[in-house]
Amino acid sequence: MAYNALSSYKSTDITTASPAQLLVKLYDEAVHQLDKSIDFLDEYDNGEKKDPGKIEPISKAVIKTQNIITELMTSLDMEQGGEIAANLFSLYSWFNKELFEANINHDKRRITIVRNMISELRNTWNEVASSTAVGDKGAPPKNSVNISF
Repeated sequence: MAYNALSSYKSTDITTASPAQLLVKLYDEAVHQLDKSIDFLDEYDNGEKKDPGKIEPISKAVIKTQNIITELMTSLDMEQGGEIAANLFSLYSWFNKELFEANINHDKRRITIVRNMISELRNTWNEVASSTAVGDKGAPPKNSVNISF
């Protein structure tokens, strides 16, 4: 029963969010997944003996982040977004490339760099969402965003 209530709350929270608030939620989850991957990497590389049981959770967290970034890429409106959308697309592509390499090589440094950049983008979009929240509350998003974590 508690799961149904939580699921209902999340669904309502997402369907009533503005486009900027949805972006913040995506960025929040991307940062969360990268934090998990860093924690798993620390556990994997703890001491002299590597823990192979941490390889799968590391990979899953990185891949979830890549899926979020791909969703962010597909939600860009290249016509209306112009140069900003093109720059974000390039940045998102770079994030996915870096995460791909980091996942293969268990490279904490690369994951941390991407995580920090996503966090900065999140903070910027959070400011936008906060400044437009009053006018856009409850308005349906222009682009459909598929959020499933």
